[in-house]
Amino acid sequence: MRKARAGVIAAFTASALLLSGCSAGGGQKADDKLLIWTVEDTAERVQAQQAILDAYTKKTGTKVELVAIAEDQLATVLASAAASNQLPDAIGAVSLNALNQLDTDGVVDSDAAKAIVDDLGADTFSQRALKLTQNADGKQIGVPSDGWAQLLFYRKDMFAKAGLAAPTTYDTITKAATALQTSKVAGIVAATAPADSFTAQTFEHFALANNCQLVNDSGDVTLQSKECVDAIDFYTKLIKDGSVAGNQDADTTRATYFSGGAAMVVWSSFLLDELAGLRKDALPTCPECTDPSFLAKNTGIVSAVQGPDGSEPASFGEIVSWSVMTGASKGTQDLIKYMMNDAYPDWLAIAPEGKIPTRLGTADDPSKFTDAWKGMKVGVDSKELLSSIYGEDVLKSLVEAPNSFNRWGLPQGQGALAGAVGGQFVLPGVLSETINSGLSAEDAAKKAADQANSIKGDLGL
Repeated sequence: MRKARAGVIAAFTASALLLSGCSAGGGQKADDKLLIWTVEDTAERVQAQQAILDAYTKKTGTKVELVAIAEDQLATVLASAAASNQLPDAIGAVSLNALNQLDTDGVVDSDAAKAIVDDLGADTFSQRALKLTQNADGKQIGVPSDGWAQLLFYRKDMFAKAGLAAPTTYDTITKAATALQTSKVAGIVAATAPADSFTAQTFEHFALANNCQLVNDSGDVTLQSKECVDAIDFYTKLIKDGSVAGNQDADTTRATYFSGGAAMVVWSSFLLDELAGLRKDALPTCPECTDPSFLAKNTGIVSAVQGPDGSEPASFGEIVSWSVMTGASKGTQDLIKYMMNDAYPDWLAIAPEGKIPTRLGTADDPSKFTDAWKGMKVGVDSKELLSSIYGEDVLKSLVEAPNSFNRWGLPQGQGALAGAVGGQFVLPGVLSETINSGLSAEDAAKKAADQANSIKGDLGL
């Protein structure tokens, strides 16, 4: 989970007019120098990316200038760069909502993205990742580089002792939360804070599982559908009957699970290294955690959940992409192909727990990159091999996670609306009210739909 990503979306919407009609400044750059922006902006990740690009320069002679942009500043900086005709050649780690907004603003080169994917081999990518990085017209607007998954983590030891099935459906999750709820242990902890994108992401995860969609194929808001009413009812009752009191966010849910105070938690794949005790500022503190590996060994992972109205298991996940800007300098495509092939293992190794490969391998070795990913080390203050911490079942579940990713609004070409609804915390606010004041699921769905329609009107959609 990267909470900052959701904040970018509202800013993108606000700056759309500034970007529209502006072209990239690629034609003003020398062909032997590329300007690349990256949203992977933490110091250690910038250093790792710079090392990869330095190796590319040494190999090809093409100089590459790397500029790190904070996620919540990307839209503002892009608008300023576009106004001065100085857009970069490409941007790395662009989120799905941001990618769609760039496409709406006409500053991405879809032909270049398609050419890169075709050259690398479309069948070497996760097909779901390719689909999510296409616009409503079916054009490939980004090159999917990696992703992180929203996951349901659960205590395998507690489930086994109680004879409970893995929590893969609304029914099994509810039964487990009820059965395992005690005065000392919550059945589940999940986000409920009313002004937090983590709450929006967590609910969307369960909503998609029940085929609750923000809009239909015609772009009409569908939050009052039976599927959405049932999803709201499921989530709010789950929290009221099987969780802890008070607003919950990323920090509190993690702390509760790490203390042994919850049987289940919803978090992103970024939890994996912390779960194994590899980050000093977020260590497991459960009674048995004198063994640093206890919690990781006794945690199971569910990547996709299915509700009663869902046709198949689904999950929320983020796919980030390379975005080639219009007017990009000659050689931009070659660099991105290098990053997705020769340097791809190095790219994934920057943060393997949150960089699940979306290119699985090559034509000659279809699992080349997933196999390499499984053998990578994770951690901050100390590092361990993924494969030495987690079993093959967990790694397999993670690798397959992008195949079940879905997102509100994107398949229907309504990425801008989805971003604005998320940025204004429509669902988190409604869910919080329902949990705390007794608002019915039907009234909550109507309230959310009314707010979404108001936003849609404001956007002129």
